[in-house]
Amino acid sequence: MSSAAPLWRRAVAEAVGTGLLVTVVVGSGIAASALSPGDIGLQLLENSFATALGLAVLILMLGPVSGAHFNPVVSGVDWWLGRRTGTGLTPRELAAYVPAQVVGAVAGAVLANLMYAKAAVSWSTTDRSTGHLWLGEIVATAGLVVLIFALGWSGRAAVAPAAVGAYIGAAYWFTSSTSFANPAVSIGRAFSDTFAGIAPRSLPGFIVAQLFGAVVGVGLLAILYPDAGQAADEIVTPHTDTSTTGVTT
Repeated sequence: MSSAAPLWRRAVAEAVGTGLLVTVVVGSGIAASALSPGDIGLQLLENSFATALGLAVLILMLGPVSGAHFNPVVSGVDWWLGRRTGTGLTPRELAAYVPAQVVGAVAGAVLANLMYAKAAVSWSTTDRSTGHLWLGEIVATAGLVVLIFALGWSGRAAVAPAAVGAYIGAAYWFTSSTSFANPAVSIGRAFSDTFAGIAPRSLPGFIVAQLFGAVVGVGLLAILYPDAGQAADEIVTPHTDTSTTGVTT
C-alpha cells in the first residue's frame, strides 16, 4: 500500500479508531437510554446522530495513518480487490489489521462501560437472531462497501469522512438491523448489556450476514466499477507518510 507508516503504527491506529468507534456507539447508547427513558425512537436518533458524527471525526483523525478501515470487511475487500494490481493491503497487513480492529472494539466497549460506572464486561442479552435482521446486515454491509470503493475509484476519497458517517447514520434507520455492518464492532457490542448491545449467541448470524454482504458489494463493484481495485490504496481515505512528520499533506 502507498502509506509509508510502519505496519505497527497502522495497526495501532486501527485498534484505536475501532475502539473509539465502539465507545461512541455504546457510550451514546447508554446516554440515550438514561436521557430518554421509554422513548426508543428518540434513543435511536441520539445514538445514530452521535455515531455518524463520531465516525466522521475518527476517519479524519486516523485516516492519514492507516486509511481508517476500522472494519474487517473493508480491510478484507481492500486486499481482495487490490491483489491483482499490487494496491491495497497485503496479506501480512490484513493479518495485522483485523486482530487490531477486534481487540480495539472489545476495549472500546469496556471503556464505555467503565465511563458510565457499569461493570467492565456485561454480556449483552439483546437477541438479534432473526432472518430479517440478517437481511438488513447484508444490505447495510454491501452498501458500505460499494460507497467506500466508489469514492476511491472516482477520486472522491477526501469526502469519505462525511459520506461514510452519513451513510451509517442513515442506515441506522433504513435497515432493520440498525446497520452494524462491521464484524469487529459487532463483537465489541456483545461486551455491553446496554442499548447498543448484541447477545453473543446472535454474533455468528450477524457476522455471516456481514461477510455475505461484502460478497454482494464486491459483485456490485465488479458490475459498476470494474477497475475499483486500482484505487485500493485510497480506502477509506488517502494515506500519507506519517513516519517523519506530524503534518499531513
